[in-house]
Amino acid sequence: MQTVYLDSNATTRVAPEVTEAMLPFFSELWGNPSSMHFFGGQVAKHIDQAREQVAALIGAEPSEILFTSCGTESNNTAICGTAEAQGTDWPIITTRVEHPAVLQPCRRFKEHGYREFEISVDGNGEPDLDAFKKALGDGPAIVSVMWANNETGVISPIDEIAALVEEAGGVMHTDAVQAVGKLPVDVSTIPVDMLSLSGHKLHAPKGVGALYVRKGTKLKPFMLGGHQENGRRAGTENVPYIVGLGKACELARMAVAKNEALVANLRDKLESGILATCPDTRVNGANAKRLPNTSSISFEFIEGEAILYHLSDLGIAASSGSACASGSLEPSHVIRAMGIPFTAAHGTIRFSLSRYTTEDDVAYVLAHMPDIVERLRRLSPFI
Repeated sequence: MQTVYLDSNATTRVAPEVTEAMLPFFSELWGNPSSMHFFGGQVAKHIDQAREQVAALIGAEPSEILFTSCGTESNNTAICGTAEAQGTDWPIITTRVEHPAVLQPCRRFKEHGYREFEISVDGNGEPDLDAFKKALGDGPAIVSVMWANNETGVISPIDEIAALVEEAGGVMHTDAVQAVGKLPVDVSTIPVDMLSLSGHKLHAPKGVGALYVRKGTKLKPFMLGGHQENGRRAGTENVPYIVGLGKACELARMAVAKNEALVANLRDKLESGILATCPDTRVNGANAKRLPNTSSISFEFIEGEAILYHLSDLGIAASSGSACASGSLEPSHVIRAMGIPFTAAHGTIRFSLSRYTTEDDVAYVLAHMPDIVERLRRLSPFI
């Protein structure tokens, strides 16, 4: 049976070049980089190199890169560290379509007396800039807005939002976990103060991430203990994985523009093929700028999970746009915030491609989707 992996926004395969770069740090260069002796010193220089590689991908200085365990930790470090540094006088502003790793810490601070605003989005998933201006008011705030949505791929106007935050004297964080490596990202031209990224979204292993912190940004450490990461994040560095993240960022930097065009072409073929052969179907965020690899598609009158089960039986991996897999019958908060009709919201699935996706992969999916949709609609109680 052919296997097709179209769930790269959940995780990506580790690039062979990344695996090769990591291997020596399991068997030869296994010293603690904080140690004073040569065994540690020869390892520490590889962390420095990885920091340079990550910084180069996003247009930052190496000293502005803080290594973490994942995107969730990066988001929590940015939000919690800034909130504690600024205090309750600064409101926290985010959007209704953020990842839970942003929404939950923001809501936790609301419970602790901070003012918290969640900005709405339109039917394309784009945030309301007038609402941002109103929430900012006349004073500084802590603002966290994702660069690109993990479910729909819709890209936020980060440059415009960051400019508003800068003018108000606030601090701007962006969850760029889904954007880095897929789009050109340059923090030297966009005034974001912090940016989160995650290794396993750009062909590095799970368990490593990074947080960009612009020089001069006030941030209290989230992890306390040792002196690692210039006192900003305690804990012995995960050297093999940091090296892997550095290599993945180097690979992405060399080919991001090329890969963006190739993947976008495959995504467009997938979408146009499904829309042409499966009636009563919609692409969510179709009129907005989107990630080149992401397609959120809603199928009227059928359950997304049923589609996924049939795809999985054929060796095709995709994911659901709803939370049904966790026991809830409600569509995801992103789909609800966009106002997708009830009859379509429950039938939402996400295809997310990568540079390893092929023309044959797309053709295989298109060959089977019409039959799956037709069979499920014949059984649907909604028709």
